[in-house]
Amino acid sequence: MTLHLPNPDGTLRAYEPRTAPPAVPGHGGGSAFTSRTVFSAAHVVADPFADVSPDSPAAVDWDATLAFRRHLWSHGLGVAEAMDTAQRGMGLDWAGAAELIRRSAAEAKAVGGLIACGVGTDQLTGPATLAEVRAAYEEQLALVEGSGAKAILMASRALAAAASGPEDYLEVYGHLLRQAAEPVILHWLGPMFDPALEGYWGSSDLDTATDTFLEVIAAHPDKVDGIKVSLLEARREIDIRRRLPQGVRCYTGDDFNYPELIAGDEKGFSHALLGIFDPLGPLAAEAVRVLDTGNVDGFRELLDPTVELSRHLFQAPTRFYKTGVVFLAWLAGHQSHFTMVGGLQSARSLPHFARAYELADGLGLFPDPKPAEERMRNLLSMFGVNQ
Repeated sequence: MTLHLPNPDGTLRAYEPRTAPPAVPGHGGGSAFTSRTVFSAAHVVADPFADVSPDSPAAVDWDATLAFRRHLWSHGLGVAEAMDTAQRGMGLDWAGAAELIRRSAAEAKAVGGLIACGVGTDQLTGPATLAEVRAAYEEQLALVEGSGAKAILMASRALAAAASGPEDYLEVYGHLLRQAAEPVILHWLGPMFDPALEGYWGSSDLDTATDTFLEVIAAHPDKVDGIKVSLLEARREIDIRRRLPQGVRCYTGDDFNYPELIAGDEKGFSHALLGIFDPLGPLAAEAVRVLDTGNVDGFRELLDPTVELSRHLFQAPTRFYKTGVVFLAWLAGHQSHFTMVGGLQSARSLPHFARAYELADGLGLFPDPKPAEERMRNLLSMFGVNQ
């Protein structure tokens, strides 16, 4: 049946939803990829029956949240846990993130899944000194390492506020890398994802900031498994990738240009740690398995058509991309409701949701398109769009 979807100008357009289920992408039953290391940053599922307000601590549906991680692992993807996709600092506080890390790490161990977890300083709720920032990082690093997961040292709002220049970043990160038990992933999250991170690495000039970032890595290459770059600038990521010490991976966090960055060029390639691989899980996994055979063109044929959806979900204000990710998880049947911690389901407009549905349906992302259509129809009706 035709759906009438709203345009940004208030008019409606007719859309014919897919009727047949998509071809199920083949996958290796959770077996590891051979050409790339690939993590999907994963969202959390809110408890829709919890009596909470946007300012309350997050109420998480743990069963549904862990079930979604098992879905990702079943396709061979690693899970990047307690990252910004899980609403760290946008609904999920440190207490909730700590519980998420403990539960997901235990689940990963039980099923043999690859997991890496975010280490930050979000237990600090006000102005902090550099010593307090370092201690907060240390507390979270100890929890992640104690859980058996790989650590991802995330960018810190508190450090951005406390640091007076590049030397403070060099000191804090150097201290943390020296004491890390295992090599970590460093995460450079741009201000489009979090405005509080403007000027990270001690400068708003990206060339200067890049030099400081690379200086941290060069001083401790044995303690850096890789870097995740989330600046949405393909050329800058390639430049950074080519300047990394031997053995340090680049994990693309560029949700605008990931196919070309993962495919790589004659001088190298990026691995992946991406929020868009949350809704793209099975399709992304199939594309990487094609790449494992050396078929770059086949990889691009599968993944290139997904970029329009990703650019839509991550459009400015980019930090609200989580809303679209959870919306698609609801349509795909991974959760029974469209509710988010902190009430973030309200962060995008109905025309935005309509276009996300249209693009995802066209890509065949819904295992069963009929329930997805019915949920979309119900959402439209709730907003007063009569069919």
